[in-house]
Amino acid sequence: MVIKRSCAIAQSISFLGDKWSLLVLRDIILHNKSKFKDFRESREKIATNILSDRLKKLTENGFIEILDPLGTKKSRQYIATDAGICALPIIIELYLFSINYIDESLLDVEQKKVKREILSDSKLFKKIKLAEYLAFRQGLKNS
Repeated sequence: MVIKRSCAIAQSISFLGDKWSLLVLRDIILHNKSKFKDFRESREKIATNILSDRLKKLTENGFIEILDPLGTKKSRQYIATDAGICALPIIIELYLFSINYIDESLLDVEQKKVKREILSDSKLFKKIKLAEYLAFRQGLKNS
């Protein structure tokens, strides 16, 4: 990751300022998704061409890396790098910023559970999710 702007916010937005990049990182870190088809099946229904582009950009900018154990597209897995994991507080803060304005009837059981957990103690939520992801990532690297 090379800093090209003197304003930290402008630089961050150039890396993560689109909806899809943050949602891909959310899916990787919070939902342990690692394969192209996993991202494609997310609730937001990202188009395959946009997903391919975001995965490429996130890789080029050092937020994710590719594991390719069998050397095929189907075996390719994406994991967050340490730089990508640094986006977790941003994702949590965006969640906290808007969760009280989402109609509760629109949330599924898992989303309601996450809402309760994050609102009860966002620091503990972050700590637990980070530990869970690091263990998941290590498991992928070791396989």
